[in-house]
Amino acid sequence: MTIQRYEHPLNEKTRTYLRIESLLRQAQHCATFSDPQHYQVLFRSLFDLLDIFEQIQLKPELLKDLDKLKLTYSNWLNVPGVDQQRLQGLLSEIALVHKEVLGAQRFGTKLKEDSFLSSIRQRFNLPGGACCFDLPALHYWLHQPLEKRMADAQQWLKSLAPLNHALQQWLNLTRSSAQFKAQIARNGFFQSDADEANILRLHFAHDYGVYPMVSGHKNRFAIKFIHFDTGQASTQDIEFELAICS
Repeated sequence: MTIQRYEHPLNEKTRTYLRIESLLRQAQHCATFSDPQHYQVLFRSLFDLLDIFEQIQLKPELLKDLDKLKLTYSNWLNVPGVDQQRLQGLLSEIALVHKEVLGAQRFGTKLKEDSFLSSIRQRFNLPGGACCFDLPALHYWLHQPLEKRMADAQQWLKSLAPLNHALQQWLNLTRSSAQFKAQIARNGFFQSDADEANILRLHFAHDYGVYPMVSGHKNRFAIKFIHFDTGQASTQDIEFELAICS
């Protein structure tokens, strides 16, 4: 049985974090250029990231969230029944990532300073703008040896390593903060309190032929399942698993 897996952010900060995670994954996947068209996704991902960095000051926000994680897990020190060795290791990882972010430049600075990326960014955003007559510099770069292109891609991604490490630390711990519980959406509808959560995670069978439409915020949310074929709200009872992650 195929299981559908969905995540939904319950605040704007988490929405941004999940978008950045997706863009970083796309860029990392395409940095090997195993497909001739991977360069399109790589540059699109990098330029989308730059757009986000120019709109939002991510570094102080991430540092604040890492501080909150450190405080939360520090409260478990010396508590009976808690694996203290594992806890100490986790606190050390958080401290290491915090130090890495603290010492990093504003995210995206290296990308903005790269003369090649700067030369192609504006026209690349045009519909079909990656044609050789629009971007001869890109056309030249695409004819560089594969090793050279891969080295360039790795260098661009390396400049985002502090962001990637911190983001994965926060998202992984947030996702693991709650266990999945069995739920039923009566007549395709479910609602509940969120208790200042950050992410909803849903698992349900693909055979239902539906997808979830989630609305809400950090205190309360509602899920409506929609039939893919008709676009209409489902009226059947749908069993699913839900984790409300803080």
